[in-house]
Amino acid sequence: MKSKKEHWLKKSYQKATLETKLLVVDQILNGQISTNFASKKYDVPRTTINYWLRKYSTLVQQNTGMSKNDEIKKLKEKIEELEFVKDFQQDIIADMELITGVDMSKKSLPKTLAKEIERKKKDRIKENGSTNVLGSLNKLSTKDNKPNKNNT
Repeated sequence: MKSKKEHWLKKSYQKATLETKLLVVDQILNGQISTNFASKKYDVPRTTINYWLRKYSTLVQQNTGMSKNDEIKKLKEKIEELEFVKDFQQDIIADMELITGVDMSKKSLPKTLAKEIERKKKDRIKENGSTNVLGSLNKLSTKDNKPNKNNT
């Protein structure tokens, strides 16, 4: 017994407009929908959507803003800015710890940051010799903190 071969009928699709293609590509690139979901939602084969992605993704990126190189450059600038802010804040904390004598960083910051601040404090002490960051001002504040035996 020979069975009849069933021929699969090719499904026909309506032609998609450029706006629809760009919308689908934009939604996929922004992570709003997946290729499979777009295929079902818009009744378009996945292979066609993948073709649209290759063809129109650069067009969408040009329309929405910056290229990958520009984005990388901007992110590197942001990293430099954040590193500068971090160093500045660590300098302030190191100075405050030297002035007050209280180790705030060890109690409230992660170990790696506390070690960096400790290193900055040691560098400040080396730079300034045995005097503290504020020099004579700090000596005045330490005299004020000592109990006065004459007033008791």
